[in-house]
Amino acid sequence: MRRKPPAGAVSKAPEGLPSPLLENWEWQDRAACKDVNPELFFAAESERGLRKRARELLAKSLCGTCPVRRECATHAAAVGEMYGVWGGVTEEEREPALHARQR
Repeated sequence: MRRKPPAGAVSKAPEGLPSPLLENWEWQDRAACKDVNPELFFAAESERGLRKRARELLAKSLCGTCPVRRECATHAAAVGEMYGVWGGVTEEEREPALHARQR
């Protein structure tokens, strides 16, 4: 999904995000999705209903094979990721935690 930033591209992470150290991003190099089109994990603006659920199910099935699923889900929760499937968890499934975090 997200790729590590190029060397030297980020000097300081915005507040609340993990620091831009290579160690914080290298788990993504082992991700099952590293060579998959990101559109599998993110809904098009007009996507709804069965089509959205089918895409999410496919994304979640790939996440189920991923050796870094836990790191991915933890990252999404830590940064308050509001869009897409991360670590097998959809935006709707993360939503209650996001709302609790904003209080």
